[in-house]
Amino acid sequence: MAHIVLTQADITRALTRISHEILESNRGPDNLVILGIPTRGVVLARRIAEIIQRIEPAATALRVGSLDVTLYRDDLAHGRTRTPSRTEVPGSIDDATVVLVDDVLYSGRTIRSALDALGDHGRPNIVRLAVLIDRGHRELPIRADFVGRNLPTAADERINVHLEEIDGDEFVSIDGGSDR
Repeated sequence: MAHIVLTQADITRALTRISHEILESNRGPDNLVILGIPTRGVVLARRIAEIIQRIEPAATALRVGSLDVTLYRDDLAHGRTRTPSRTEVPGSIDDATVVLVDDVLYSGRTIRSALDALGDHGRPNIVRLAVLIDRGHRELPIRADFVGRNLPTAADERINVHLEEIDGDEFVSIDGGSDR
């Protein structure tokens, strides 16, 4: 049975906080590129960009796009894969501050793939990582710079992120595990 851990209001608050932290870290919106990792990371990236533009109305040059990592994954031969999505990198990322956005950070393998994919599009000055949920269990030395919520989980639990634009409702839940 699923246990809801974030409501729509919680998600909105987390994204607003992440947006403020991105602006503070970057000292404003200049030279900022926000790239979502499909599928839900793209929606989250767009929302973060919208929030940043509300906070900083002068952020008209803020660029937002998507970075598909499917073909860069190191586990393609080990199981199910999804159909590749479109990569849309808005302009050059050379010397930019790129913020990668994903819904859940788990093993770190998706982010490693994203860093490989990003290298094919240019050489950013700095790359940051924003995630809605950090659930632990890292297999690689990767850490998010901006985290909506840390949710320690058991390995047999599953985090489910539902977003209105994709799923028709909005919440984060945990299912599985022996305690739930």
